[in-house]
Amino acid sequence: MAMPVPHGLMTVEEYDALPEDNSARYELQEGVLIVSPRPLRKHQRAVIRLAAQLEQQLPDHWEALADFEVLVRGDDPATIRAPDVVVVPVDGSENRVPASEAVLAVEIISPGSRNVDRYLKPVEYADAGIPHYWLVDLDPPVPSITTFGLGAPGDGYVESQTATRELVVTEPFPLRIDIDALVSRR
Repeated sequence: MAMPVPHGLMTVEEYDALPEDNSARYELQEGVLIVSPRPLRKHQRAVIRLAAQLEQQLPDHWEALADFEVLVRGDDPATIRAPDVVVVPVDGSENRVPASEAVLAVEIISPGSRNVDRYLKPVEYADAGIPHYWLVDLDPPVPSITTFGLGAPGDGYVESQTATRELVVTEPFPLRIDIDALVSRR
């Protein structure tokens, strides 16, 4: 079935009324429907493995979810993003969470998403008050994770560190991530 083409800015209600379609990835950016291809195998492998590593280390009542919707901005024009991994309370909504409940959003750079993941999404997530943002780059020479935390009000994110091989952080929780395991073929 063909997806109807919106002829104006969409509301959250109109976005929710779209037919289910797993052939692409959908987000709402200031009322504009954004359609992108499903991620490649390397990207999906990293998402699953990162979420699993996080899940093993998160405190009770927190969970890491892959490709789960976050309501970044509810006012029209609305913005709904689906970070590659998001850390949220266990007892949250079943279909999406407000940005105020997310403590960490992670984006893994894909072909075609580099500028959006490096420049646009961090601004949106910071403006929405998500305290931590990680940017995972799987491209050679070595995979890396760059971590960001909210700076002073209005300053957006401030880079904390860029790690290769292993990421060790104390915020939002004490975590140790084996970066090489995100891409290894076992």
